[in-house]
Amino acid sequence: MSSPPPPGIYVPVPTFFASKSSSAYDAAIPPADIATQSAHAIYLAKSGIKGLVIFGSTGESVHIHPRDRRAVLQGVRDALVHEGFRDYPIIAGTATASIEETVEQLTDAKEAGAQWGMVLAPGYNAAVTPQEGIVGWFTAVADRSPIPILVYHFPGVSNMVKVTPATFATLAAHRNVVGCKLSHGDVSLLTQIALNPAIDAARFHVFTGLGQQLLPVVGVGCVGAIDASAGFFPKSLVRLLELAGKTRPTEAEARERRELQYKVSCMEEIVVKHGIVGIKEATSRLRGFGDVDGSRLPLHGTIQGGENEWKNWEGVLAALEEVEKRL
Repeated sequence: MSSPPPPGIYVPVPTFFASKSSSAYDAAIPPADIATQSAHAIYLAKSGIKGLVIFGSTGESVHIHPRDRRAVLQGVRDALVHEGFRDYPIIAGTATASIEETVEQLTDAKEAGAQWGMVLAPGYNAAVTPQEGIVGWFTAVADRSPIPILVYHFPGVSNMVKVTPATFATLAAHRNVVGCKLSHGDVSLLTQIALNPAIDAARFHVFTGLGQQLLPVVGVGCVGAIDASAGFFPKSLVRLLELAGKTRPTEAEARERRELQYKVSCMEEIVVKHGIVGIKEATSRLRGFGDVDGSRLPLHGTIQGGENEWKNWEGVLAALEEVEKRL
């Protein structure tokens, strides 16, 4: 049986593209900026982040040509090894509905140094896809994948496709399916997966994709988060998970984790409202990685509302920045 990624906070990193000031810049298809990608990865590793998801939804997986995926993955792996993070966890995302192409991407990911794959549930035909079809599709991928996979359930980017707790229980029995990322707000569904006695929690790890629900979901068996805001507030999310996992917190620790969860939840609303564009702008403004408007088409520009909208978030971000600097 394959092993799951270890518990912790993971970052679904944005894919960085060449700056507008670069001679290689192309407004329609800006090339990947592997140097910035690697620098951001090293920053996160040094900040206590357990591992990376490269080419998840935040990484604009569907905007990247397959030939560029391998170069980015290999570049990040080489940079991490050079900095002493030899076996640092890398999870490679996929977002295609083709079984063959998904397996090809997972094979390339392994050869580039990724240890796991995170496979988005196929949603193109969501309205007419039965749960038996979901089980069969993931089983076929898992049978053929050279690396263990996590089931990625994000209805918002996959045509509202449903993956039921019963389907997760069936897939969790597969030797090469080792966990899931749940990017929806339904704590009850997460609970029905993470606490299902039919699922071996030691080899099937449940991660939330939402840092704003981290404290409550850890109490029902979630082992961590794959959370985009940890890309610019890494220490705060790592600390929140540490506090959430304490079974007998002191009064001071209980108060700290409540206050920290509140600040994280308020901050994460910028991701809820502005998505990838907001994540990239926050990463650039707060940590200096990439352009504030560094996404590929059809994404475009900065957050809607420009500077006035950014100012609306300054108080919320400053409250968590104070924590980040203190940690």
